[in-house]
Amino acid sequence: MLPKFLLADNSQEKPDTIFVIHTESPRVIIESDIEDFSKDQVLHWIDEEPVSQKTIDLVLNLAEDFLEDEFDNQEDLYEEEFGLN
Repeated sequence: MLPKFLLADNSQEKPDTIFVIHTESPRVIIESDIEDFSKDQVLHWIDEEPVSQKTIDLVLNLAEDFLEDEFDNQEDLYEEEFGLN
């Protein structure tokens, strides 16, 4: 089973951009500014774009929560690895 969200980047071509991939229906790749998830968002629909704005908003909110949790977790792992508490 795939995770519900995946992170990707293309640092050679778009160093300030992060991609969050939603792997469940409706599948979408959310392209956004790495420092501000809601800035310059571009949605690349893999499945058909939902008619309901409520569904789109839910996916975007879940993706943002996932991204924040991932960044927090990476920061915690870095601090733990290098003894920076």
